[in-house]
Amino acid sequence: MREPVIRRTRFAVIRGHLSARTLFKSLPLHAALSLLISPIFCGAALAADSTSAAAPGDAPANAGDSAAYALESAKASRSLLLDVTHAGKRMVAVGDRGHILYSDDQGKTWSQAKVPTRQMLTAVYFVDERHGWAVGHDAQILATSDAGATWAKQFEDLKREAPLLDVWFKDLTTGIAVGAYGAVLETTDGGQHWEDIGDRLDNEDQFHLNGIAYVKDAGLFVVGEQGSMFRSPDDGQTWEKLEGPYQGSLFGALGTAESNTLLAYGLRGNLFRSTDFGTTWEPVPLQGERGPLEFSIANASLMPDNSIVLVGNGGSVMRSTDDGESFTVANRPDRLSLSGVAEDDKGNLVLVGQGGVRVTSPTGADSAQQ
Repeated sequence: MREPVIRRTRFAVIRGHLSARTLFKSLPLHAALSLLISPIFCGAALAADSTSAAAPGDAPANAGDSAAYALESAKASRSLLLDVTHAGKRMVAVGDRGHILYSDDQGKTWSQAKVPTRQMLTAVYFVDERHGWAVGHDAQILATSDAGATWAKQFEDLKREAPLLDVWFKDLTTGIAVGAYGAVLETTDGGQHWEDIGDRLDNEDQFHLNGIAYVKDAGLFVVGEQGSMFRSPDDGQTWEKLEGPYQGSLFGALGTAESNTLLAYGLRGNLFRSTDFGTTWEPVPLQGERGPLEFSIANASLMPDNSIVLVGNGGSVMRSTDDGESFTVANRPDRLSLSGVAEDDKGNLVLVGQGGVRVTSPTGADSAQQ
């Protein structure tokens, strides 16, 4: 099954018969919004210097954007959020308008961080309890060294006219960000400098790269548009292009608790599992109350007990307790699309997406209904 036809253009104009409504139904939030919103500020991009990078304590690369801090909003925790993760016991979420929120009470209340951008942020990753990175539109990369309370801009490239969509760090120095039009950026000095290493991947068509994941005892795995797959056994120095099991877009990958094992997920509930670092794949059926799941899967998390939770469009929440071989499937009553998931210290889920943050039972249903 192939994905809906979307003409790939630097200005992200939707052509043909694919409406915005259809786009949001078929694509996860970060991908749909990236296609619809990225051209808004393209005029300003043409006049900007796109090659500078800054260390966490330095001023942003573009002085004209340095004053554009995210506006404080009492409704930030109820606005569009695209990813959530742990920074030690703290939770950190990122989303629209440069909003970065953090919670020190397991998601019950949230504070807004000081963030030097108003652009959409699509993903966040912490390598320890204090040091993290967030990526988003204008190819921006932000860094924090105080568990997400304050952030500094390390990199942006306005001329790309495209977002970064995921980020991973090995340690405090080595990290990789991936994004639209085949973008792959690498740092080996904690983000003081970022290098474009897209030519290391055999991606001549510049397919969007939607997700990057570490696979236990194996290496890095990248998935993207048109079912594209790439793996690296040496932390991104060399990459091998793979023939995947699906020709539609894949929106992310997740290494499980088992060696060499990962999941890849994407459009219309398509989910695949590999136990040999992507050499072979098996489809994983997702059966809901009304039949096979047809909503796109946006994100996945490996929980402390090694269970796996997937979330996606239509309020879809899926959980596996057997390393991804099978999943229970539920759709929240509000049907609002979900784009990120974490777990609190009691095993409840902290979900983010349309409408902001929700703390739910382990099944994804509202805690009040349990």
